[in-house]
Amino acid sequence: MNIWGKVIGGLLGLAVGGPIGLFFGVWIGHSFDRGLNQDFSNIFANQDPAETQRVFFTTTFAVMGHIAKADGIVSKQEIAAAEQVMAQLGLDSVKRKEAIDAFSRGKNDEFDLPSNLESLIKHCIRKPSLIQMFLEIQILAATADGKVSQPEMQILYFIGQSFRVPENQIDRLVEMVIAQQSFHQQGHSGSSRNQSRPTIEQAYKVLGIPPSSDKSQVKKAYRKLMSQHHPDKLVAKGMPEEMVKVATEKSQEIQAAYEMIKSENF
Repeated sequence: MNIWGKVIGGLLGLAVGGPIGLFFGVWIGHSFDRGLNQDFSNIFANQDPAETQRVFFTTTFAVMGHIAKADGIVSKQEIAAAEQVMAQLGLDSVKRKEAIDAFSRGKNDEFDLPSNLESLIKHCIRKPSLIQMFLEIQILAATADGKVSQPEMQILYFIGQSFRVPENQIDRLVEMVIAQQSFHQQGHSGSSRNQSRPTIEQAYKVLGIPPSSDKSQVKKAYRKLMSQHHPDKLVAKGMPEEMVKVATEKSQEIQAAYEMIKSENF
């Protein structure tokens, strides 16, 4: 049992604040001692890349199913979005079955989101790019029907909280993903007359910066996002190789937004 935090904290508190300081010093020291007694081996141990890929894959589709069920029913658009992701990944029959099983498990009323996130947190705690990719895929699922409902938003906030990502950053990611979809749609619809061209405002949202940003700020945001979404880097950190296509498409959307800003403003 560790007591030195309480002893040192109490003495410092007494010297600075008298009896009241002693109380707060012991309390702070107690919190420190508790931290020393925790087992951090699971967090800082080297993770097996293959196991990280497995956990990322199954958790991605299970949480996707949970989000789809958030507002009570799973809409056709949400099912189509999940199927579209599976199609984009080019999954073989075995992996496709794993994805469908995980998605179905997430739709179950008994699905326990915190416990399902726990393993992924251990594998991704020191890999912010992997965490962001996971969040972006979930936001992509949440925006399948064109909007994010309040129950879906609460789940996204909870996921963010689990990874220590603040709500305002989740809000910004939602804006980014929605804007990215505009560039994705434009890139896949070609010269469709009914397809509206992405706006310059959407381009800035893709990069997560305000329209008032200068050239250096735009370039900095672009380089950071391209690094975060670099397929090879993500795979090296534990993203399943089957999901490389998603990362590649996101990189292309970021590139397209950056080129639009450059051509119109710089």
